[in-house]
Order: sequence, then structure tokens, then C-alpha cells
Amino acid sequence: MATVTAPTAAPARRAAEPSERRLRRRRRTWSYLAMSALAVFFLFPLVFMVVSSLKPDSQILSDTDSWRAFLPVGDISLQNYADVFDRVPVGRFMLNSVIVTTAIVVLGLFVNSLCGFALSRLRWRGRGLVLSVVIATLIVPFETIAVPMVYWVSKLPTLVFENGVPKYDFGWLNTYQVQIVPFIANAFSIFLFTQYFSTIPRSLDEAARIDGAGWFTIYRRIVVPLAGPAFATVAILTFLPAWNSYLWPLMTVQQESLRPVMVGMQYFFQLNTAWGEIMAYTSMITVPVLVVFLAFQRAFVSSVAASGVKG
Repeated sequence: MATVTAPTAAPARRAAEPSERRLRRRRRTWSYLAMSALAVFFLFPLVFMVVSSLKPDSQILSDTDSWRAFLPVGDISLQNYADVFDRVPVGRFMLNSVIVTTAIVVLGLFVNSLCGFALSRLRWRGRGLVLSVVIATLIVPFETIAVPMVYWVSKLPTLVFENGVPKYDFGWLNTYQVQIVPFIANAFSIFLFTQYFSTIPRSLDEAARIDGAGWFTIYRRIVVPLAGPAFATVAILTFLPAWNSYLWPLMTVQQESLRPVMVGMQYFFQLNTAWGEIMAYTSMITVPVLVVFLAFQRAFVSSVAASGVKG
């Protein structure tokens, strides 16, 4: 007796696979085109800035009503960059910003990660309340507390040297520490570390405690090596406002030898405004920001994706 077999769906599946691949390829192509168009749109200001830094002021203003504003055409030279160094001490401003920003980033990573570790890994009464207070401080604009902060930092003791002899004085104005210390602790960085550290299995802590490790050893040897993306993200988010700081150093630093790069912008608006020099100056101070972001962008994206999963 002959056995009758039911028809299989394999041929239909094989016929549907090419169409599904074409559909996925078409969607991927359109998504890449959309992202490329968006990237070009956001690159326009940077392109305009760099191209304008190579043109004289008269040509910058005449090219703003056409596509020539985005093209390196006409009277192109590096004269604006040379004039920038004649007008402001660019090297001194750059060095000050590097010192202040590096100190804020390094100290901030250590202090804020320790706070995040305590809030996410340790069990103690009032932990939730403390985290809520930390998050609540995010709604307070810095401008509302800037003036009281200026008053308090002017009353803080500091160590100075006169003829090689150390002595105590009062007032942090016109110092590096007034630009660094108030910005080491950051509420958003603490929150981000707390969220990311919470994704690390607690069984690692328990195993380390059984082996006799203390909490700082667990932080240093277990949590920190596993939280590289979080550290990279916090480094970027700390670097950007520290490098772009303008209001606070303008209020607290009057000595030119201690001013950062953003305060140097006001030098170009005194007397006659030199737009070409402004574009050249902003191009130079934008390069470190682009370098830092490009260096940590992969870790930045992975950290945001990981820390954003938990509520």
C-alpha cells in the first residue's frame, strides 16, 4: 500500500527568503541614507566654522547668502589663525583649560564612582532618600546658586607662599581650585554610575566577600574593570561642560594667566569684531572636544544603552 506524504512548506519558505532579504536590504539602505542626510545636516555648522576661518571678514559676510559659505573658495589663507595668536594668549588659555578639565574629569570619575558604588552595592538605611536628593539637585539651575557660591569661595582659606614662606589666606578667587573643586561631585554622574553598577551581578560581591575582600577591593578589582563604558560616558559628559565653562570662570577669575579658553572669546568682541579670527579661535578650541568624543563614542553608546534599561 503506497504511503501518501503531505506537501512540505520548504519550497514556499525558500521562495520567501529572497524577498525577505531584499526587504531587509532595502530598509537598511533607506536607514543609512536617512542617517547620512542627518549627519550632513548637523555637520553644516562645523563646516561653516572651519571654512569661514580661512576667509577674510568681508568675504565671510558676502558669502552668507549662498552655498559659497560652505565652500573653501575665494581668498583662502591661514592669516586668521596667525592673528588669533597675536590677539590672545591661546597657548596659556589652552593650558589652563587642559589643567582644569583634566582635574575635574579625573577627580570626578573617582568621587562620583565611589558614590555610585555606595548607592548601588551597599545596603544601608536611607540609601533611597539620599539618591532621591541627589537626583533632585538636577532641577536646580547653576545660575541660581552662582552668586552665593562666589560669596562662599571668597571666604574659604587657602595656602599661599610669600618669599618662599607658606601662609594661610582667605579667598579662592583667581585660583585653579575655584575652577575645579565645585564641579568634582556631579549629580548626573552619580546617578549614571548607580544605574550601571546595578547591572553588575551581586554574586560577584558575595564571592569576593567570602574570600576576604573589602568593599574598596571589590570596587577597585571587580566593579571598575566591568564598568569601562560607564567611566567613558561620564568622562565625556564631564569633559564637555568643564571645557565649555564660561560663566563661572568669568565671575571668579580676573587674572589673564588663569583664564580658560571660553573666557578668551570675549577678547574678540572688544573694539571691532573680527569674525574670521572668531571662527579660527572656535575651530581650534573645538578640536579637543571632537577628539575626546571620537575616542570614547563606542563606549558612550554602549553605556547609555546598558544604564538606560533599568528604571
